[in-house]
Amino acid sequence: MSSLKLQKRLAASVLDCGVRRVWMDDSEVSTIAMANSRQQIRKLINDGIIVKRPVKVHSGARHTKRILAKRLGRHTGYGKRRGGRNARLTGKFQWIRRIRVLRKVLVDYRKRNEIDCHLYRKLYLKAKGNEFRNRRNLVEHIQTLKAENLREKTLQSQIDARRARSRRVRERKNGVSQ
Repeated sequence: MSSLKLQKRLAASVLDCGVRRVWMDDSEVSTIAMANSRQQIRKLINDGIIVKRPVKVHSGARHTKRILAKRLGRHTGYGKRRGGRNARLTGKFQWIRRIRVLRKVLVDYRKRNEIDCHLYRKLYLKAKGNEFRNRRNLVEHIQTLKAENLREKTLQSQIDARRARSRRVRERKNGVSQ
């Protein structure tokens, strides 16, 4: 049996694929051996003596299944980790994620008129200065500030009412004494 190395190489070139994907009919070895030009190889391809094998299936199903499991928290224990904590999720990336959340909360509160522009600016700078750990922390701080402001307003109104009342009493006394 003669070597069909040349024919295989020519067929791969004509079929525009790798040498391993070229299939040659074993019963037509003598015919194939006679072909020594690209034109003759093309004729054999048209006759079906030389065929381009289909691409082998490379399924991604197992990979997809594993990714879905990872989303549920499987396969992520200490034994599966390579690289330090900072290599897996950098501090900078965590900071970016957190600051974006906090700034979005502040913008939403300002849009809904729950905080005024002055308070927004104060809280924005505090968030930048790493005062709030997370969203809940920021929201709680806003609520305490609002409650404090409300308490101050009620106290101020009570003080004003008391002053007005004492003024009226004073005026009445002054009116009686004259």
